Formats: sequence, structure tokens, C-alpha cells
Amino acid sequence: MSAGTTGASGAARPLWQWSATEVVAATSAGEVSCAEVARSVVERIREANPAVNAITLDLGDAALAAADDLDARFARGERPGPLHGVPVTIKDNIDVRGQRTPNGLPALAGLIAPDDSPVTRNLIAAGAVLVGRTNTPEVSMRATTNNPLYGLTVNPWGPRVSCGGSSGGAGVAVVSGFGAIGHGNDIGGSVRVPALHCGVPGLKPTQGRVPAYLPSAAAERPTVAHLMSVQGLLARTVADVGLGLAVMAARDPRDPWWVPAPLEGPPVARRAAVLRRVEGLETHPSVLAALDTAVAALAAAGYQVAEVEESATPGVRRTAELGGRLLMTDVDLQLGPVIDQMGSPEMRGYWKVLREFAPPYPSLAGYIDDLAARTTRLREWLLFLEEFPVLVMPQLLGPLLEVDEDIRTPEDTRRVWRSITPSLMINLLGLPSALAPTGLVDGLPTGVQLVASRYREDVCLAAAEVIEAGVPSLAARLWSRAPVS
Repeated sequence: MSAGTTGASGAARPLWQWSATEVVAATSAGEVSCAEVARSVVERIREANPAVNAITLDLGDAALAAADDLDARFARGERPGPLHGVPVTIKDNIDVRGQRTPNGLPALAGLIAPDDSPVTRNLIAAGAVLVGRTNTPEVSMRATTNNPLYGLTVNPWGPRVSCGGSSGGAGVAVVSGFGAIGHGNDIGGSVRVPALHCGVPGLKPTQGRVPAYLPSAAAERPTVAHLMSVQGLLARTVADVGLGLAVMAARDPRDPWWVPAPLEGPPVARRAAVLRRVEGLETHPSVLAALDTAVAALAAAGYQVAEVEESATPGVRRTAELGGRLLMTDVDLQLGPVIDQMGSPEMRGYWKVLREFAPPYPSLAGYIDDLAARTTRLREWLLFLEEFPVLVMPQLLGPLLEVDEDIRTPEDTRRVWRSITPSLMINLLGLPSALAPTGLVDGLPTGVQLVASRYREDVCLAAAEVIEAGVPSLAARLWSRAPVS
């Protein structure tokens, strides 16, 4: 078997459509070679990427050589790794030795990484094959993946809808078949927002779960950015997300925040709280419908599901607003000068609005008090999650974003950031969160966010698998449609 695998319909699927789990099973059994898988994906990228612009650096030739090397080592009797021959992509804002790390900025197009980031090292050590780098907006801080260096990444579900950001290139790559696993990172929703817009599962792990380090960085990231930003991933199945997480979470001594927590914890009660609305903000009907789908699936699987109002929780909006102000104060010290000097006019205008939306602290005392308040909020939410081990909530309060909606006007910028309130809250708390697709509405993906306690990604993913079981693969539905024009 080399051209594809045979499904229930009897029709062979090309190798670029295979999940990571399928690839590993076949390559580790000698049924399919790593080179065959890599060749199929590389050909798919070269055929389909020009229409969507998800891959900014085609590594196809190097991927084919790496796959040949894996096959040779396997033939010599070497034990295959947990991602043996799995094609993966890595976002343009972390380091791959000898490659550029532009982070969406033309001024950094020549910045060459002196070493691999931990995620890169862990994936390659596990036998993954790096097929390409994926697009990100300027400094990876927007909800649409567009930049003056590589341009717009187009959502294959429709050219008017955003692919999300900042890991939009990864989301489009995964759903388009440009790799079974796409690396992304998330400081306010940058994995989960693209997962939602592209119709694939995504995971923001617990802070400290996946090691992070940027050898090419000129300075260390500030503390709040470390607390809120994590390395995550997108894939076409929840099982692949779990497989990729296990590999990416391997220890790297360069990250002092990394925690050797087990990937599976003790059993928890199958209880879920559903939060539909946030104080003072509206939830779009399509989001409410997605929550209905998730609730029905969880209830049918035996979860005790309770509807909760925000007043019965430690507070979503106040936690998110705390996170927004702390984050902007922290990152503006480092990113502000970069954007002022290297950013496009659109990015500078966008950043100015964010500075006003989350104004800096007038005194050090206020900043210190809010850092302390973060601990209080986290304690309160951890106690809530003891009663309800799964929290089901919106990812965005509004509908899917349109291309560049986040920079159209100052009010649009503020509205988009208000829409990511549930997402931003989770980043401040450092909790794990999975995005589970729930189907299509008017031909566009929908999904929900699933939150669990610290280092309980397994709880998030178990709930996501329940929802996935009732939702036909959105990627397969996309592949049966006409290509983006």
C-alpha cells in the first residue's frame, strides 16, 4: 500500500489526507515509507498553497531528504520515533536552525536562527518531517494573518473570512493537507482562534507544559508574556493533538518555566459547566448554536451538564480585562519600539488603539496589585474547576471575523478584542483550553472552547473527542468542495 489508504467507501485517500496517527501506524509497520508520505504532502503544498499562502517557506526538498534518512535508519533496524514520518509545519515566529525567523516583519526577513527552539528540536527528534514554515501577522499579535512581507493567508472556507491569527498559516496548512500537525503559539487565542476559523481542533496547553525558548531573540520576554504565552498545536483530529502534545512537551533545560507534569491525571467527575454569555457583551446566535451542539454531545456521553451564569463564576470579563492590561503593559515595553520602527502603518495604528484600550499603569503600585490579583483569580477559578472539571464556553463571542476586520477602524479593533474576552481570560490564568469544531453554519466552521484545570489537557481533549465523535470531519468536507479562487 503506497498511494493511499482505503476507507469505508472503498475509495483510496491520498497520503496527504492521512492523520498523524495513521501515518505513524503505517510507517512504523513498514506498510508505507516516510518518503512516500513526504512526497504526497510536498506535492499537495506545491499544488494548493499558491491559492491560500499558508506556507511561507517551502521545505519540500529538505523534507524529502529527511524522509529518506528516516527510511534508511528504519531499514537498519533503528526504532521509529512517536512521530515517525509525520509531516509537520512550524510557525514563522520560532526558531529552526539556519532558517529565518521573520515574525511577519520585512525588517527581520534576514534574521537567521542560530539554533532550534525546543518545539523544533522535540518534533524532529520524534521523527517528524518538517515540510514548511507557516505565516503569521506582524509580531504575531493580530486576529488576521496578513503582513507586508508575505501577504494575506486566505481561508479556504471563503476568501472574505479571516483564517484567524496569529497562527493562521498553521490553521490553513492543517485543514488544507499541508501537514498532519501544525505548530502554533497562543498569548490571547492565537492557536484557538485559527482553529475555530479553519474548522480543526487546536490546543493551548497549560503554561509550563511545553518548553519554549527563542535563540534568536535579542532579549528575554517579560514575566506576564511568559505567564500568558504558550506553544501549542493544531491538527485534523483530537487524537493527533494529543499525540503531538506528548512529543512537544518533552523537557528542554533552556526553559526554566517548564514543568514535568504527567500527561494524564487521576479520574475526574464527568461534570461540565456551560457559560453562554459574558457580562455586558452579546453572544452571536451561531456561537449559541455551537454551544448547543457541544452540550448535546457531552450530555449524550454521560456528562452532567449545568448551565451557569457569569455571576456564579469568579468572573470572565474582569479576569480578561485584568489580563489585557497586564499583557499590554508588559509587551508594549518590548514590542512597542519594534512596531514603531518596523511595523506597517496599519500595524502602528492598530497598536495605538490597543495602547488606549488597555492603558499603561500610572504607578508601579497598580501593576504590582494587579499581578497579585492574577493569583487570586487563578485560585478562584481552580476552585470552580474542582466542582466542574470542564468549562464549555465561546472562543469568540461574535461570529467569525472577516479579513482585516481587526484593523478596519479603531472601534472594530476594540470590538474584536472584546469578542476574544473568553480567550484572553484563559491565557491570563495559564489554563489548558481546547477548541472543538461543532460543524458548519452557512458553510463556515463553528466551535467551542473547552477549559480544564492546570495540567489537565487530558480532560480538555477527552471532552473534545466526545464532541468530535458527532461531527463529521470538516477537513474532509472542505476537500470535497471546489478550491478557493
